[in-house]
Amino acid sequence: METFKTSTDVLFILLGAIMVLAMHAGFAFLEVGTVRKKNQVNALVKIITDFAVSTIAYFFIGFAVAYGVDFFAEAKTLTTKSGYELVKFFFLLTFAAAIPAIISGGIAERARFNPQLAATFIIVALIYPFFEGMTWNGNFGMQDWISKTFGAEFHDFAGSVVVHAMGGWLALGAVVMLGARYGRYTKEGKISAHPPSSIPFLALGAWILTVGWFGFNVMSAQTIDAVSGLVAVNSLMAMVGGILAALFIGKNDPGFVHNGPLAGLVAICAGSDLMHPLGALATGTVAGGLFVWTFTLCQNKWKIDDVLGVWPLHGLCGAWGGIAAGIFGSTALGGLGGVTFMAQLAGTVIGVAIATAGGFIVYGGMKAIVGIRLTQEEEYEGADLTIHKIESESVID
Repeated sequence: METFKTSTDVLFILLGAIMVLAMHAGFAFLEVGTVRKKNQVNALVKIITDFAVSTIAYFFIGFAVAYGVDFFAEAKTLTTKSGYELVKFFFLLTFAAAIPAIISGGIAERARFNPQLAATFIIVALIYPFFEGMTWNGNFGMQDWISKTFGAEFHDFAGSVVVHAMGGWLALGAVVMLGARYGRYTKEGKISAHPPSSIPFLALGAWILTVGWFGFNVMSAQTIDAVSGLVAVNSLMAMVGGILAALFIGKNDPGFVHNGPLAGLVAICAGSDLMHPLGALATGTVAGGLFVWTFTLCQNKWKIDDVLGVWPLHGLCGAWGGIAAGIFGSTALGGLGGVTFMAQLAGTVIGVAIATAGGFIVYGGMKAIVGIRLTQEEEYEGADLTIHKIESESVID
């Protein structure tokens, strides 16, 4: 029976890894549908190559930084417990690789290719697993300090802060260091519209991400005996709350509508195992509205040219999710308890601080050393022809 239990856990977490791996297709098509046609090929190539670089970085360095585990033993040792540690690595890798996939959407249409791959390696090898280990493995005493100070550990079940806020706030540094796309903002302060190139591709990306997210959240239990239907229903309720909020506040805009479920799902990750479904609905609704409001502020008032709105979507909604777990996870509001508002606030602030500093250091350093931006002529021509020498709809005579 023990062998059967172990094998079942391996299959369970492997299915989760496959579902989250599929989400990277969602990241790709969300970006393909949002950017202009001259940058669609680049979006597809970036996501798949970022995943490859992330795998190397996390296998050789990142997983050891977070959990103190490496894979340099012989294969006979690695396959103990049916290879559970290996598939756990695979599952957590798909989380780690989401960080550069998030950043990719923010820096689209003007970032150089090879420097971005180098930044991906640094982030997935060192910066992301540094905070991941602090939160999920008790490294450096952060959880002990938060628990002693605020009465509970920082709770982030599926990564509202560890994955999404980290990705979003890292992306903010990258976006600021790059600057706006040429022609996006005129000297007179006017905004040049760059509408999505394909609403169907954008919607396809959103749907793939939404479906895969149920593996992202539910399979974060990591063993079959810890799985909970509460996580699935809370994810569902947050998703629909995000859709409806984005629909009404975004005034039927299809871009906002299809990012609405993602905002809700980002926010519910942290407390999906604790909240009552009504609390999850409220969390997702706030997140959907927060995304529309802050995306509009970023683009129109603050002149931050975050192409896919990854800082509002992942950075701000992820931070909200970390804090919301301390509100709606409490027994007073129908949750299971075991969390405090101040513990959640403290953990969220620490994660945001590490990510923000990391983003400015990595991309600021890369900018100073090798440069991170296409020339004005290359950007005008488009990343597809400049970097990959082919258009998304090439015509052969």
